[in-house]
Amino acid sequence: MKVPQLRKKLEIKSCHNITWEDNYSWIHQKNILEVLKDNTKLDPEVKKYLEEENRYAEHHLKDTRKTQKKLFDEIKSRIKLDDESLKFKDYVYEYWTKTTAQGNYSIKLRKKIGSNKIEEIWNGDREKELLNTEYFGVGDLEVSNNDKCLGYSLDLKGSEYYTIYIRDIETKKIISKEINETSGGITFSLDDKFIFYSKLDENHRARKIYRHKIGNFDLEDELIFEEKSEAFTVSIGISSDEKFYFINSSDHNTSEQYYFLTNEEKPKPKLIIKREKGVIYSVNSWGGKFYNHTNKNAEDFKIDICDNLDEQNWEAFIAPKDEVLIGGLTFLNNWIIRGETSNALDKLFVKNISTNIEEELIFSDEKVYVPGVSLVQKDRNTDDVYLGYSSPKTPSRVYKYNLLDKSRKLVKEQEIPSGHNKNDYIVERVEFKSHDGRLVPLTITRHKKTKVDGSANLLLYGYGSYGNSMSPSFSSTKLSLINRNIIWVTAHIRGGMEKGMKWWKEGKLTNKKNTFDDYIYAAKYLIEEKYTSVGKIIGMGGSAGGLLMGAVVNQSPELFLGVIMAVPFVDSLTTNLDHSLPLTVGEFDEFGNAKDNKEHFEYIFSYAPYNNIKKMDYPNILITTSLSDNRVLFDEPAKFTAKLRDFKTDNNLLLLKTEMNAGHGGKSGRDGAIEEIAIDYAFALKICNKI
Repeated sequence: MKVPQLRKKLEIKSCHNITWEDNYSWIHQKNILEVLKDNTKLDPEVKKYLEEENRYAEHHLKDTRKTQKKLFDEIKSRIKLDDESLKFKDYVYEYWTKTTAQGNYSIKLRKKIGSNKIEEIWNGDREKELLNTEYFGVGDLEVSNNDKCLGYSLDLKGSEYYTIYIRDIETKKIISKEINETSGGITFSLDDKFIFYSKLDENHRARKIYRHKIGNFDLEDELIFEEKSEAFTVSIGISSDEKFYFINSSDHNTSEQYYFLTNEEKPKPKLIIKREKGVIYSVNSWGGKFYNHTNKNAEDFKIDICDNLDEQNWEAFIAPKDEVLIGGLTFLNNWIIRGETSNALDKLFVKNISTNIEEELIFSDEKVYVPGVSLVQKDRNTDDVYLGYSSPKTPSRVYKYNLLDKSRKLVKEQEIPSGHNKNDYIVERVEFKSHDGRLVPLTITRHKKTKVDGSANLLLYGYGSYGNSMSPSFSSTKLSLINRNIIWVTAHIRGGMEKGMKWWKEGKLTNKKNTFDDYIYAAKYLIEEKYTSVGKIIGMGGSAGGLLMGAVVNQSPELFLGVIMAVPFVDSLTTNLDHSLPLTVGEFDEFGNAKDNKEHFEYIFSYAPYNNIKKMDYPNILITTSLSDNRVLFDEPAKFTAKLRDFKTDNNLLLLKTEMNAGHGGKSGRDGAIEEIAIDYAFALKICNKI
């Protein structure tokens, strides 16, 4: 089949007296925000090219169709399709969700406490059918405090422009004007007269908080708060004690918070602490006290406490620890639960308020696992919570745990219908020295029959941006590769916060190359230790993890058999220079500001995947993207693919697959998500000669 060719149109670009050529910049849609809302506005020539690439990818993957079907069925067989969540007690009702074998979306149910009559208040599949839409994204699903109204937000393109609806639960009638172009979040007022929401501006940034009167069809919503900085986005939520609304304004590196009373008739948000570059804070209220989770003079966070926000005489509540990330708080009347992360492992602690004694909650003898806590009921006058955990080899288990007498009862266990024996798998936590001597953790999961003699293929997953940590939780999908003797390794590289804020700082801005070097050194370590061999590694990452894949494949292509890149941020310099794009200005503290800072420009230019493609052999590459992705625009992977075809000197596969009706998260619905995983895994098996 003929290789797709994108028309070249030379453009000489210039910044800071440096010039470079770009043959494919013309495919960027000047009206991209309109295209995100309506894909019929896409340039026909660009559409034709994307469709040609799709046909080309389909052609080269046709020998994997049976494998894709097998993988799809296999992955789905590990999911309990007819399932229900644990119930959450409101004051009048119990609420929970369920899934069915026939459906792709969740159903929300409730029943009055003490009654056996079950009400279905939301059915995602039915809603999708009524709207007759291919893509169906649910942003938020909230019930009013009086249990009478259902607020929900929908995105029907994948572009993350959410429309909010308010429905009477009993009559199922819409009782307010729909609210378009929101970020999707819904917060009901305690008196159920209003909802609060954030509105997207012309650049798809949430910078305004509005109050909408329920029942108003004229949409005369009241502006409550407006953020002036284009780099900051806003959200609103309610305090744990439901006495205050908190408006949070932040970029990735700095935050600021405002508050007003929940009973204020005319809300006038008041500033808590003025923003200070590099300082992140989040205030909550409980028991007549205010708690501030902040990194002010505490790199890895601390929690301070005070009696009121007028004087703000903050005192230490939880002291900082070096390279131990202090998490937020969960409040009960008699208990405070908090989390910590160190060396890519999470821990939970509980403090008895009356005795001031704190102890760690340990409920597994596994060395590597992920704990979690959630509330049993809205009324916090209880000693009961849900405690859960999973590990790379152990499906999720949730206990109803009594904090007072320490009794626990297993209330939900992730069922694997097709069968699962955790003893068939070996999980290891190791550390290796990166290029500068920093110890980097790896989580390695393999089947016990897989030999560690260099013969195995290995999938190395990485992300390393925004302070996002890669938790070693259970994933039934990964078993499809692990059971075929492909070792799965998660690299806890710099750019995340697995080892605290310093770990993040050492992987961003002009330290970004540490992220790439950590990943490459991880690959080399795994080769040295005989987990795999040169040319047997499959790299995998998405979004900012796609940036990682693009950088390392330019830097050390010989290490890899193949690379899977999902919605990859590969034309990072071009995007960084365009301040009109939705995410650009909000990410200056993550990647830098190339347009206004020469040092940042030169640094980004030196690693940006699109700008650093070389004349050399590349491994097999599968690139997936979505037309309606507002975070990483489709033209980035399209340009990267086209240029890579011009430069690569090998005959390995280079495939670009574009979902024409999806966004950053790919296809909507359970089956859609599984289909995409099956394609990725089939590609991996194909290049490993395991089909």
